[in-house]
Amino acid sequence: MDTANQQRILGYFIEEAKEHLQTLEQGILQLATSVRDAETVNEMFRAAHSVKGGAAMLGYTSIQKTAHRLEDSFKILKDNQVDVDQKLESLFLNGYDHLQDLIERLESSADFSDSDAVEILAQAESNFAVLDKYLQQLLSGGSSDGASLNQQVTTILKQMLQQFKQSDTPESRQKLHIACNKLGEIAPNEANWQTLVATTQKAITNKKYPYATIAQVVIKEIKQAGDFLDSGQISKLAPSKNLQQLAATAGGTSSSASAGSTITISRDPQEAALTLLKNFNKQQIMQMFQIIKTRL
Repeated sequence: MDTANQQRILGYFIEEAKEHLQTLEQGILQLATSVRDAETVNEMFRAAHSVKGGAAMLGYTSIQKTAHRLEDSFKILKDNQVDVDQKLESLFLNGYDHLQDLIERLESSADFSDSDAVEILAQAESNFAVLDKYLQQLLSGGSSDGASLNQQVTTILKQMLQQFKQSDTPESRQKLHIACNKLGEIAPNEANWQTLVATTQKAITNKKYPYATIAQVVIKEIKQAGDFLDSGQISKLAPSKNLQQLAATAGGTSSSASAGSTITISRDPQEAALTLLKNFNKQQIMQMFQIIKTRL
């Protein structure tokens, strides 16, 4: 097959795969509702199956394996009645994210190969192992023993996602800022979590990048961080380079002070404290305290 035909077939595959990803995302984001509709579950199953088949035909084993694991998981939902909770939804979302990441890499690089996806595939396999185990636990009548943090994070994350789907306005950004404050309240004593939330708040004020770009980075970051927090992997709670870049180039402040304003802090501890109380809210001051404590 000549190069032109290969590129055309690859283009068809990517176009169809992105449509299947939309089907998967819509179904997984409302998984508790989706599983009650047999046709919706079938659509998700067929979407994963189609991506698997196309990837196999083109020789992209990493995409094939990831789509296959999703397909197997959806088959369990097809064949069994499962009570969906936030932990299960989060595990399915993680699997979707890995598949989306692989397809986006294929789309952006003509030289993409399975050797470029070793790390992603390893992360995907680890997630699917947990997903399979949890599905079996639910089928046997068990329940999550530690999903409360995930539930809180996922609930707020859905609110943020809805705001990102709105037009870029001061009101929508303010609501995102409030959502970040709620995220900070989930683990007020975890310094790494507070640092990540503070960086996210700063990134949200960035107007130098498209709203969609900020949304993609922030949603993925918080979702992954929520998983680390829930599983006790606190050491992995660190802002990514992309999130740090958005925060560093924001050029404003996410505090209650005016965007772009400068606050002068006195060297006198009492006066400095009064300045902070005047210009920042309680949650932000707590975040500062946690960050300072980690530096001492």
